Amino acid sequence: MKQIAIVGLGYVGLPLALQFARSGVKVLGLDIDSNKIDKIHSGKTYMMHVPADDIAMQVNIGNLEASTDFSRVSEVDSVILCVPTPLNSFREPDLSYVLDTGRSIAPYMKQGSLIVLESTTYPGTTDGELLEVLEKVSGKKAGVDFHLAFSPEREDPGNPDSKVSTIPKVVGGLTPECLEKAMQLYGLAIDKLIPVSSCRVSEATKLLENIFRSINIALVNELKIVYGAMGIDIWEVIEAAKTKPFGFMPFYPGPGLGGHCIPIDPVYLTWKAKEFGQHTRFIELASEINTAMPDYVVKMAIMALNVEGKSMKGSRILILGLAYKANVDDDRESPSYKLMEKFEALGAQVFYHDPYIPVIPMTREHAMYAGRKSVEQVTDDYDLIVLSTDHNAYRKYDFSSYLAPLVDTRNTVSIGFRPTSYFKA
Repeated sequence: MKQIAIVGLGYVGLPLALQFARSGVKVLGLDIDSNKIDKIHSGKTYMMHVPADDIAMQVNIGNLEASTDFSRVSEVDSVILCVPTPLNSFREPDLSYVLDTGRSIAPYMKQGSLIVLESTTYPGTTDGELLEVLEKVSGKKAGVDFHLAFSPEREDPGNPDSKVSTIPKVVGGLTPECLEKAMQLYGLAIDKLIPVSSCRVSEATKLLENIFRSINIALVNELKIVYGAMGIDIWEVIEAAKTKPFGFMPFYPGPGLGGHCIPIDPVYLTWKAKEFGQHTRFIELASEINTAMPDYVVKMAIMALNVEGKSMKGSRILILGLAYKANVDDDRESPSYKLMEKFEALGAQVFYHDPYIPVIPMTREHAMYAGRKSVEQVTDDYDLIVLSTDHNAYRKYDFSSYLAPLVDTRNTVSIGFRPTSYFKA
């Protein structure tokens, strides 16, 4: 039986590990978080979109196990890296997780083994920094003693129609033989593979996908403000425009960008482009627009309070939704955190409700909020309610009897369920 290791059992690594296990591959999951390891061995889940039954089944039949012992890389033929690639405090690419993982596995790589990076990064990471670390620590030569490839993740949490096996997989190798080995590996679990000529093309493909989204979201965010000043509802405009059967793809505005991909990935390219004397003005402008959206929401919140004869200072504000997108428990880079910070800086007392995030976890970016709990119910006991995440639960909620004004940043609340004091932001 084919044996592989997947390093990083988060939102990308765990679903991928399960897909390989379901395909009959023996998978060793590696992670530095012992809590994840314990839950996997107990057949439990730590992600709402990954059923515990799926984990338990693969563990019980012996196709999935997990460990914190990276020396066990010596037992497998292939290693897939699914570790974070965040930004540092200066908003520069942070490859420490990738490179530290490379150092951890390099001493234990088998002769002829395959190493694949899936973490989103700038072109040149796989055949540059990662290759250098692997060769230096292992004493082996890439493309000769071991194979190296890049295949970007394409996860869509919260989408019930999204399955790892059916999402086409782009694959690029350091050499033609590296590409062939990577294609053979992913062919065991993925229905359709898209080979490209190099690791760099594969890395650039992922960036293009997310930069495309970032720019188009920035466009509708800007139009939301412009059309709003004209008394035009941007959501009605989008609904009309998307009836065109060609040349248009709908994107929707919001309170800002969230998740690990869209707020971060474009920065990886803008940073790397400077090395080549290139300036990514279009991408940076989109980032500026999207980053400024929480300020627009705050402005609308102040206006809503003013209509009630209240000031921001001393007001009790309830934010609906802490997750970065609807119907997931992922709060990474959520714009709700930015709203919390800005409201509190103006003297408001802020509460939140999220059915999927009952307690705020510890994060590097928002450590000050760790341990804060969601209110149990959405009530009218606030000066202002701000709907930040369009969970399905809020679409069905009847706010019509509420006296508190509601600022809806996602066009979530239907007409019959809206309170008298209702504002779109």
